[in-house]
Amino acid sequence: MSINSQKQEKIVEMFDDIAPTYDTANRVMSMGVDKSWRRKACDLSYEFLAKKSIDKIVDVACGTGDMMDFWRERAEKSSIVIGEIVGVDPSVGMVDVARKKYPKFNYHISKATEIPLEDATADILSITYGIRNVVEREAALQEFNRVLKKDGLVVILEFMKNENPSFLSKIMNFYTNNILPKVGGFISKNLEAYEYLPNSIETFSTVANMQRELESAGFEMLYTQSFSMDISTLLIARKK
Repeated sequence: MSINSQKQEKIVEMFDDIAPTYDTANRVMSMGVDKSWRRKACDLSYEFLAKKSIDKIVDVACGTGDMMDFWRERAEKSSIVIGEIVGVDPSVGMVDVARKKYPKFNYHISKATEIPLEDATADILSITYGIRNVVEREAALQEFNRVLKKDGLVVILEFMKNENPSFLSKIMNFYTNNILPKVGGFISKNLEAYEYLPNSIETFSTVANMQRELESAGFEMLYTQSFSMDISTLLIARKK
């Protein structure tokens, strides 16, 4: 097994372990503010796609399924008909939770680099706070391109590395690095998993680099915005 495969497997095992308490920890740590980011991602994507009938939305690293439900809810609000919403995640533990919460969606246990769907079948592919957990990111972006139809959208919400943090961003970084891991660790009884969060952000891509990687993978950038003192960034790109 390669080093990348071993690293990816360890991340998946970590998510399997924290799956039962993942939702509770997330809501406490984010104080629910992530909901507004998710709504904006869905609403803007539907505006860019400009269709009232969508065949398929794929949510990669779907975790416990919340983003899939946001896609459903926001589509209903805009009278958009969706044929199928599909969740893809390598963690059996996370998908087990998702299936119980949202049994009407379809799921695949799979890596982001090996999505078990045919070429050019998805209208939208999202990955929400999951791309930094994909070890072979460039291969995953190529796979996203393969699965999407021409003019289909890739939608990324992620905690990005901030190269030039403001004073407020530095305060938020202190909170993320020192407070959040203890809260998440207390709830999940797995401190290591929640220490991984700030570490993974610190070693992750900058926004500019992520944009370059998307363009290299055959996408055209449509929209980029950072929220809440640059904690979270939304990127939307179209398959050329």
